[in-house]
Amino acid sequence: MRLAAFNVENLFDRAKAMNLETWAEGRKVLEQFAELDKRLGQVTYSPADKARMAELVVELGMEKSDTGPFVILRRNRGNLLKRPRTGGVVITANGRFDWVGSLELRDEPVDEEAMRNTARVMHDIEADVLGVVEAESRPVLWAFNNQILPAIDGKPYRQAMVIDGNDDRGIDVGIMTREKYVIDMMRSHVDDRGANGDPVFSRDCPEYYITTPRGTKLVVLVNHFKSKGFGSAQSSDARRKAQAARVAEIYEQLLSAGFEHIAVIGDLNDTPDSAPLAPLMQTSLKDAFVHPQFDDGGYPGTFGLGNADNKIDYLLLSPKLFETVERGGVFRKGVWPGSRPKRWDTYPQVTSPEQAASDHAAIWVDLDI
Repeated sequence: MRLAAFNVENLFDRAKAMNLETWAEGRKVLEQFAELDKRLGQVTYSPADKARMAELVVELGMEKSDTGPFVILRRNRGNLLKRPRTGGVVITANGRFDWVGSLELRDEPVDEEAMRNTARVMHDIEADVLGVVEAESRPVLWAFNNQILPAIDGKPYRQAMVIDGNDDRGIDVGIMTREKYVIDMMRSHVDDRGANGDPVFSRDCPEYYITTPRGTKLVVLVNHFKSKGFGSAQSSDARRKAQAARVAEIYEQLLSAGFEHIAVIGDLNDTPDSAPLAPLMQTSLKDAFVHPQFDDGGYPGTFGLGNADNKIDYLLLSPKLFETVERGGVFRKGVWPGSRPKRWDTYPQVTSPEQAASDHAAIWVDLDI
């Protein structure tokens, strides 16, 4: 069977802030959004909270309206703010119970050709079990499976599952399986909490229990760890380390329960030798990339231009599962190859970075199970 992982970077829609011209611009908007959302969720608003929330509302382009260029403030009931004719914003609520509503990121459609290239990758890697990172939801993944894959003459997957996670932007992790590869059971870790009471996982670490046509039980843990892009490096590293430690615990528990064929797959947003990933890398899990029959195409990384410091996507296999590896590789035809020089061959339809299927290459491994 073929096991694969692919960060699709959203299938139909993506937060507009994530499509800004520069990474720094998008990062600033997302950080402002996160700060305002957190402050709005407080039980009581102090004068300092109110002043800062008013500033953020203006900075996010909502001084005149609840709809800004990148964010929407939805107010269903109660009074949160007023907008004086003289300008600015005044927070009138004294806490979260004074109003009902939400703060949401605005989406915009993914480039149409990029969408089709994503489908081409999903079709061409020919995975029997595919871990998907950054899918908007199960209905979206199912629609993509049944509408876009057939449009490029691809064969839809038999099953597709996504459990809603903790990311406000709606980027979740899921799994797709072919006929006879049956998802028997699922377990979510969306509510796992750290010592500070906050969720451990930025999205989730779902456990998918799959039976292969031979009757082998395979447990796949799909992950998308905290990125380096938002917040301080120190806090981001600490969050990834906590996530790695928790996944390591889950893995050890599965081994103790008698499961032998376990895979931890997805985008871990750090390199194999990094301190944040150490708790996971120090387990008995083995990276498929080190197998002698794994071909990275001459580039060790999986993100961007494939440099070693961008090796952030993984197929980590338990010892018994690693023993079954026949071959593996990195599929880069949907990734922008650069131009000076062009690093690898792509689909003819990838004529610009905007039309790339993703900034991430798909990764795969063939297992004799």
